[in-house]
Amino acid sequence: MSGETGAEAHYRALESLYAAAPINNLFPSRLEIPCEGEARIHFMIEPSHYHAAGAAHGTTYFKMLDDAAFYAANSLVNDFFLLTTAFNLLLTRPIKAGPVIAEGRWVNGRRRVLVADARLIDAEGEEVARGTGTFMRSRIPLAKLPGYARP
Repeated sequence: MSGETGAEAHYRALESLYAAAPINNLFPSRLEIPCEGEARIHFMIEPSHYHAAGAAHGTTYFKMLDDAAFYAANSLVNDFFLLTTAFNLLLTRPIKAGPVIAEGRWVNGRRRVLVADARLIDAEGEEVARGTGTFMRSRIPLAKLPGYARP
């Protein structure tokens, strides 16, 4: 990690920012940004995430899909934090306990509004949900956020 500059340093700082977010105390997970415009969230579904019928609640789907798409988009923006302005979900299968991965991918836009999508993959490698979001540049400098620390 030491000696990283430019894009790689930005990706590691975004991963650190994600890890520092208080919401992740409720949804323990790990972000990785392998390259510009891509992000992956690794997450373990537990019975504590279930709704009354015994499968993961929709909030879990939304959290993972929004985060993966958001960080895929924010990987292209190294000065300001993005804000989710809209997010559409398609939930196709229930998820039970086990590992899931949310894969985010930047689609379009680089200036004020960016579009990214994400898909949720279960332990069997099946897509169980997908979503598309729009993200707008905020006036919040990344460098001022706790957790965003460039190596």
